[in-house]
Amino acid sequence: MALHPYDLYDVRSLLSEEERAVQDTVARFTNERVIPIIGDAFDEGRFPKELVGEIAELGLLGSSLPEKYGCAGLNAVSYGLICQELERGDSGIRSFVSVQSSLCMYPIYAYGNEEQRQRWLPDMAAGKVIGCFGLTEPHGGSDPANMKTNARKDGGDWILNGSKMWITNGNLADIAIVWAQTDEGIQGFVVEKGMPGFAAQEIKHKMSLRASVTSSLFFDNVRVPEANRLPNVKGLKGPLGCLTQARYGITWGPIGAAIACLDEALNYTKERILFDRPVAATQSAQIKLAEMARRITLAQLLVVQLGRLKDAGKMEPSQVSLAKWNNCRMAIDIARECRDLLGGAGITTEHAAIRHALNLESVITYEGTETVHQLVIGRELTGISAF
Repeated sequence: MALHPYDLYDVRSLLSEEERAVQDTVARFTNERVIPIIGDAFDEGRFPKELVGEIAELGLLGSSLPEKYGCAGLNAVSYGLICQELERGDSGIRSFVSVQSSLCMYPIYAYGNEEQRQRWLPDMAAGKVIGCFGLTEPHGGSDPANMKTNARKDGGDWILNGSKMWITNGNLADIAIVWAQTDEGIQGFVVEKGMPGFAAQEIKHKMSLRASVTSSLFFDNVRVPEANRLPNVKGLKGPLGCLTQARYGITWGPIGAAIACLDEALNYTKERILFDRPVAATQSAQIKLAEMARRITLAQLLVVQLGRLKDAGKMEPSQVSLAKWNNCRMAIDIARECRDLLGGAGITTEHAAIRHALNLESVITYEGTETVHQLVIGRELTGISAF
């Protein structure tokens, strides 16, 4: 029996029946609804908002949170498979789901009170309320402790001032989970669209994640009621805990992008005839394709074990760092190599490779750059921080 070209080690056999069903459902959605429109959306610099309702109906928003809040209650491996299949379509679609689920719904669930959970989570799961996550600042980048946005108590409210940058979903969002310095350390606030002094400005001229909304957020004496403060966390562990959740999904997502690129390159090199034979018949092409399959296989095995650790409550943030570093590097290298195999045709968005390559320039950067994750592992090995 021939091996599956995108699953040489039969990783799918390691999945439960429910996990396979989740993967198949999201794969169908990606094939039928995302892939036919995403090239044009990327060209136009437009997030396909028309898909949000369908994404919500499939239970993909906050999929790991309890059913009592309108969520699917799936395990971590299922969430990873959702990210993989969505990113096989486009990183922008996966980013939308990651931000809504891991960076907005998760902190309300983990750090909020029951009233806040009931107020926001069901509508967020249904796609009726869209969130964004405000941590990164223009000067901050990989140093979130260098935070200038601040909130001061004023009677029963908080007065918020500052700005955030590179915020996915910013101009789509009905609420923003905003992290700010206070007299008691960094705290999280749910800032609602329409609050006086709160503004979002979309970032234009992007060459990456063009089918995603990226914004700057501005806070000018925004009055936020105490009821909108997340009461159950203080300090950087709050936002960093959210990033670990989202980063876990990102370890899976780039595998989907890599598979999409390999699929395209395989088909193209079999059909493209040069010097009286298919490009796929040459040793150089086969070595490149084999290398891609090897790296995808290693990435698949890595994330399945990571997911099992997460479901067992044993996952460590440094393990997530290793997987994000490895899998983002794997995917961006494969996307670039596939673009090369496509020749001149590879520079157009009629093919997927250049779009995935450009998107992955963002994915390898956000939620911890490759260098940051290398240093996390270095610290794990030596016990010495080089930050």
